[in-house]
Amino acid sequence: MILNISGRTYIVNYYSDWLFKRFEEGYVLSRNSLFPNSVRRYELTPDKIDCIVFGSKNYAPVLTRIEEITTKFNTYFYYTITAYGKDVEPNVPDIDTSIETLLKLSEIVGSQRIAWRYDPVLLTKDYTIARHFETFQYIANRLSGHIDRCIFSFVEMYKKHETNFPELIPLTAENTIDLARGLGKISAKQGIILQTCGPEDNYARFGIESSGCVTLDILGKANNLQFRNLKHKGFRKGCHCIESRDLGALNSCPNGCKYCYANTNTQLPCENYKLHNPESPLLIGELKPTDNLQAGSQKSFLICENKINP
Repeated sequence: MILNISGRTYIVNYYSDWLFKRFEEGYVLSRNSLFPNSVRRYELTPDKIDCIVFGSKNYAPVLTRIEEITTKFNTYFYYTITAYGKDVEPNVPDIDTSIETLLKLSEIVGSQRIAWRYDPVLLTKDYTIARHFETFQYIANRLSGHIDRCIFSFVEMYKKHETNFPELIPLTAENTIDLARGLGKISAKQGIILQTCGPEDNYARFGIESSGCVTLDILGKANNLQFRNLKHKGFRKGCHCIESRDLGALNSCPNGCKYCYANTNTQLPCENYKLHNPESPLLIGELKPTDNLQAGSQKSFLICENKINP
């Protein structure tokens, strides 16, 4: 099983005490986002988890304790650092602070286990194509040699962005080609593997690899693991990621990023955050008498017995 922490919310940023508590107790409960009364229990032990993938925009809260997990489990880290300021990402550290945190994380876990995410790529009157190239060049120069690869995607236009992010300028086909060409050129000069995420066009002509952020190939090479040859079904059209179990909950991230896909509105995350109990096995709220609690499926994707390579 691949454990995802998390594509739905930033557990590392806001729920780190809960996270380490769950690993101390050796299990976690996860509520189904579509069927709220359905709850699954997952064992947080090396024999049940092939690899843990982390996703966050700030790893500072876990730097001093992350080895409690990395010395026992195979891991891979996705660290998002973009060009945006507080006007778009109000609760994300500034670029230089984020870079310094990533470099510290790289020292702890190794560069082969970190992917820099530069996404979503979007345009406003302030965040122009030229500004993206300037910022991407700066970050790439600082991170070269300290990461496994860079992953980018273009913003997906949702109806709620009309209200939450009215200054967003829809990307044209010409915009995406210009951006892909420029990002590919910068990455090549810095010796950084660049790939897309999600349903993007094929930009191989710009030296950009195809979609697939969380693949068995990436996780296997980073941790010296041999996985079975399995089909990567992805999470949506155009996605080539391997299936995973996500411990997060929708509408629970207080980051307030204006382009957020996981939050329905700005109020729900604040309301749900108040329901969080660090002692509860559930991220948000408590287990209810009416809940249907069952053991979650934890099938291994490995060819042989799980091997930990901290």
